[in-house]
Amino acid sequence: MDFQLGPEQRALRDGMRELLAGRFGRERLRAAVEAPALDRALWRELAEAGFFALRLPEADGGVGLGLPEAVLLMEETGRALLPGPLVACQLLAGAVDGVATGERIVALAETAVGPEPGAGSGLPPGAEAGPDPGAAGGGPLWEHPADCDALITLGGAEGADPVDQGRAAGAYRSAATDVLCAPFASVDPLTPLARITGIVRKTPLPLDVPRLRREAALLTAAQQLGSAARMVETAVAYAREREQFGAPIGSFQAVKHLCAQMLVRAEIARSAVYAASVTEGVLDATAAKLLADEAAVRNARDCLQVHGGMGFTWESDVHLHLKRAWLRAARWGGVAAAEEALAAGLIA
Repeated sequence: MDFQLGPEQRALRDGMRELLAGRFGRERLRAAVEAPALDRALWRELAEAGFFALRLPEADGGVGLGLPEAVLLMEETGRALLPGPLVACQLLAGAVDGVATGERIVALAETAVGPEPGAGSGLPPGAEAGPDPGAAGGGPLWEHPADCDALITLGGAEGADPVDQGRAAGAYRSAATDVLCAPFASVDPLTPLARITGIVRKTPLPLDVPRLRREAALLTAAQQLGSAARMVETAVAYAREREQFGAPIGSFQAVKHLCAQMLVRAEIARSAVYAASVTEGVLDATAAKLLADEAAVRNARDCLQVHGGMGFTWESDVHLHLKRAWLRAARWGGVAAAEEALAAGLIA
């Protein structure tokens, strides 16, 4: 059985890489750091290229491709550090009008909203309270709140089985203006965040929530994979050109080992992510997310080490990959949750 990418898949990946290189190169990346509002023109251009409608049937105006192809495109966005709720918009392209065409931007948030508040709650009549922001962990976070037209919340009961993730959950749509939130400092300058404190109105959406969670985790893992691979390229390129004691630092054994370990992590994560896109199994997706998170975070740290003092400066892009990797690693189940799910799966 051949598990290599086919010619069409390679062309799809290369086309996305070329598009992002031309429209979101380093100059645009640094500009986005200073002004993180999403580029609506680029968003529509991605839609015209079929990015958001990739998995919709051709009869519905989509491209008609599958999860493996979605993983390839998400990997490229991670490599380029493209900001925005890309995973949410691709998953919801067929459920929310205007998302497939890039006219609307939506985000996903995991929350279990409570009962309607009583008098004196401080919320508008009919509003629903989110998790107590003062409690451990606080309320859920909302990415790019100022850029989103709507928020899709995924709610569920406590004490769910981490293996099947069938948490009696529901999906609900709220207009951005119907979501109450508070500012929240983001570790990633390219990803503004807000803490959700309540929802005024919401409309149920007939979505397969366990599948949404699983695929969101896998597509996020693909972005982590792209970042991890980019860090390998960046470290190797710098090690070839930076000289000490009259020789490139890449000729030193310690640096060689560091770069080799980065490559191994990225390729192990690649195998897991690609395999999970084919099997679509919940445990496979969980393992892929765990390995990709480790590869993205540790590769960014090691790339910073290869750069030495230069790596700690604001002018270097390495810190941007590290901060994005930290942020993504906290999405769709952190390390502890993933390890527990895998352990439960092995026992079962």
